[in-house]
Amino acid sequence: MIGLALKLLRDELSEYVFQNKRPGDTITQDDVILHNIALMGEEAGADLNNKIVITLVNSEEESTLKNNGNTVRTINGFRYVEPAVFLNLYILISATLGKDLQDAYEFALHRLSSIVQFFQAKKSFTVKNSPFTSISNDNNIPQEIKDQLRLNVELYTLTFEQINHLWGSLGGKQVPFAMYKIRLVKIQENTGQDAPVVETINTIETMINAECDE
Repeated sequence: MIGLALKLLRDELSEYVFQNKRPGDTITQDDVILHNIALMGEEAGADLNNKIVITLVNSEEESTLKNNGNTVRTINGFRYVEPAVFLNLYILISATLGKDLQDAYEFALHRLSSIVQFFQAKKSFTVKNSPFTSISNDNNIPQEIKDQLRLNVELYTLTFEQINHLWGSLGGKQVPFAMYKIRLVKIQENTGQDAPVVETINTIETMINAECDE
């Protein structure tokens, strides 16, 4: 579910950035990627140059939803399941520089502006309101899962100390970036224990009366 959530955002963001790119910018939809920005500058990260890179840097449980009910209505009765886990995801969106571009930094700043504009204009995401995502046409993804993708995105501001610690932990040089908090990603295993519908309730008085009738 985490991967699908980020893929949904990537698909929508990539189209917006491409349509609003600066003249002379060669960025394409395929240049907006899900990847670990910590690999930037390494051999394995050579393909991260001149890209927009979406990286998951943290996740937390939404504590206010921990005590939801754990029964689900079924055709034959009820199913007892463990409550779903709702996650908030923190994503770092980095506009990396192109080594061979003279105006690489300016292009990166313009792309960052497009990112902020995109999420300013659209804060809530579902499969239905996201026409550019390939998830909607993927028959391998159950419709129930698609319907559960309901994301709310907000800009998350870091202090200078937090920025220094973040990029230090990622082990790379800082590039133009923005961090966003995504609420809420639902994760639940589709298993549980079935229980039949309770059709009659036998109280002590009813049981005594039944014995007397006998």
